Amino acid sequence: MENYIVSARKYRPSTFQSVVGQRALTTTLKNAIATNKLAHAYLFCGPRGVGKTTCARIFAKTINCLNPAADGEACNACESCAAFNEQRSYNIHELDAASNNGIDDMKALVDQVRIPPQIGKYKVYIIDEVHMLSTAAFNAFLKTLEEPPHHAIFILATTEKHKILPTILSRCQIYDFSRISVEDTIEHLTYVASTEGINAEAEALNVIALKADGGMRDALSIFDQVVSFTSGNITYQGVIDNLNVLDYEYYFRLTDYLLANKVSEALLLFNDVLKKGFDGGHFISGLTSHFRDLLVSKDASTLTLLEVGASIKSRYQEQAQKCPTPFLYKAIKLCNDCDLNYRASKNKRLLVELTLIQVAQSTIEGDDLSGGRRPTKTLKPIFNHSENAQQSQSASQPAPQAKVENSASVVSDAPVTYTAQSTNAAPVPQPSVAQQQSSVSEKIIPVMNRSSIGLSIKATPKRNDNANNVSHSAVGSTTNATQYQEDFIFNEKDLNYYWQAYAAQLPKEQDPVAKQMQVIRPILLADGITFEVSTENAMVAKDFTKLIPILQNYLRANLKNSKVRMTVRVNEVAETARPISRVEKFQMMAQKNSALLQLKEAFDLEFY
Repeated sequence: MENYIVSARKYRPSTFQSVVGQRALTTTLKNAIATNKLAHAYLFCGPRGVGKTTCARIFAKTINCLNPAADGEACNACESCAAFNEQRSYNIHELDAASNNGIDDMKALVDQVRIPPQIGKYKVYIIDEVHMLSTAAFNAFLKTLEEPPHHAIFILATTEKHKILPTILSRCQIYDFSRISVEDTIEHLTYVASTEGINAEAEALNVIALKADGGMRDALSIFDQVVSFTSGNITYQGVIDNLNVLDYEYYFRLTDYLLANKVSEALLLFNDVLKKGFDGGHFISGLTSHFRDLLVSKDASTLTLLEVGASIKSRYQEQAQKCPTPFLYKAIKLCNDCDLNYRASKNKRLLVELTLIQVAQSTIEGDDLSGGRRPTKTLKPIFNHSENAQQSQSASQPAPQAKVENSASVVSDAPVTYTAQSTNAAPVPQPSVAQQQSSVSEKIIPVMNRSSIGLSIKATPKRNDNANNVSHSAVGSTTNATQYQEDFIFNEKDLNYYWQAYAAQLPKEQDPVAKQMQVIRPILLADGITFEVSTENAMVAKDFTKLIPILQNYLRANLKNSKVRMTVRVNEVAETARPISRVEKFQMMAQKNSALLQLKEAFDLEFY
């Protein structure tokens, strides 16, 4: 039975021409060989499976070829090329730095460099995964890398260039290998499939290329796996089943549901995806990519950014015409936020479902779809039944007069005489439903009127001649203080709440004052209406003194007390204790015990 060789090894390039996706680098190396301008050290860096070690081997074989071709390739006929192809060449040495990363391994390599080649011109040393070398090994290799013998060439290969010492980088010519494009990967897979006599659908190879993420070795490994699963007949369905890839069809159907605002169907489709064993994070990531592909499909100039098969590309163009551009902007933003928060979320399924609901509701008529703006977080009603319609109709009708009066935020037990109106009085405007809801949502500090605590201190309200034209201003107005017919009692907690609320609404230019207000806590004095603000220095006190009229009006309006008064006081600077010297300490102790003086004179002691 013949030994099986995987495609990644069987179809490994042996010439510069057969290297896939690195045309610029291979041309540079061929020109350097043709003009005999070879450097003594090269650094090949880039992602895994893109041809770094392969190019290093081809380069080593070509520079030692005895009869190079006119196009800069090796002849594959001379003794040097034959020895390389049969893996018996003594001019090429490969070292795995991941397992030989010590200083002793590097010293052995340095001693070996001195031996000249027996056949050919150069001895090439390929050090793979060079970033794994220790610092001591790098230092031992540094001098040899800078001034090697004329017959020695070093090729360092790594996937993590940032881990290599700068002193090593400065002594090498650096070649950055790029990821292999999807088109180049599909073309090479098509060549391998035709050579092996395997039937493969273009869409199936496209999925394999996307799964490989720019690595040809990964693509060939996945290709072998799918060939074993499909018995040599590679289909799109077989590939997505074997690689656990979510079908395009799900995303196309889901987009249609979202455009039609069919939330129920979208949630059922997501449930079907979860039942098939797919992860919610994988699903939302694929949906984000789908919306991105729809966005680039809307314009012919960006259609080249779409990395899908030809048959799927036409379907993307068709669905892209149905999607408004602002909808795609908003959908991409919402799905991307969901993808970022998915790992930290405790209820991951609910997070994805909420995202689908928000995307679906963005298509409702009247919603703000201005492109590029931050999407709103408001959720609209999902299921439109007749009950909800009736409720909304009844909610839109004006409430009776009695109900509006009962919805006041502050209720007083005392008779409210100023609300009585004559028959000729003008009607008091009733608040709308939206205003009632907004007033309920505000945080209201409970206050007490004087009549509710059993004290007869309520004065008879004074009536003006034009009492019927009284207008009820909104609670919390910062205009001039309102003269209330009854002053409410407040405590220090109420005072501090509105003190902080005023600090929070100050503009940016008054930020220093706002920070001072957030730190300072006003103290309510014994009379119950005067509060004191204490500061550490006169400058801060001056700033607060200027604010006294405005602050008093604001607090009187919110606390419903027209007698609120504010005072400012500067704290006295406490005297700092002066440090006491050793002599002074001794004198203080000697006053308490005179024997210490006798002891000092007896032993002739001095202080230093």
